[in-house]
Amino acid sequence: MSTNDNTSTLKSVIDSATGAVQNAFGSVTGSTNDQAQGQAKQNKADAEYDASQATLKGPGFTASSSGAVTKDDPNRTAGSYNQTVGSAKEFVGGLTGAESLKAAGRRQNEEGRQQEAKGQVNDYVGGVSDRVTGTVGETFAGITGNKSAQASYQEQHDAGKTTQRGAEEDIVKKADAESKVSRQS
Repeated sequence: MSTNDNTSTLKSVIDSATGAVQNAFGSVTGSTNDQAQGQAKQNKADAEYDASQATLKGPGFTASSSGAVTKDDPNRTAGSYNQTVGSAKEFVGGLTGAESLKAAGRRQNEEGRQQEAKGQVNDYVGGVSDRVTGTVGETFAGITGNKSAQASYQEQHDAGKTTQRGAEEDIVKKADAESKVSRQS
């Protein structure tokens, strides 16, 4: 279960801006105490930002710094499997000269890429939706004083954030790999 002390990207940005203003105020007034406190706030905000982005991506799941663990969309796992099997068929077909096996492997690999991409989009969009719903719901539950609903919405937000970060990590990893391959060509 999460708490309101969870790191937040937005909170870290606000804290960093507050620290920068305090640091600048200290510079203008000559107050080394304000400068030091402002710098300390900025350093803490940098650490909060890093923590808010922290995820652990495993096969079929993502865990985040909030403590949430989410399962990947089934299309991501199935798509990855189809890419692996397709690549193996393509390799064996090329090795043995079986053009039909090679072509079938190429098709299965491409279908797997599309299937995995569909799963990534589903996870990304679903994660963003859960984060927004959780944030709005938690705010209204806080205003009305409904602590139970507030905790439930916080958990929804955290799960959405975890799902979104897991999809982002896979999307960036795939883009980096494709970029590396295209630079080598």
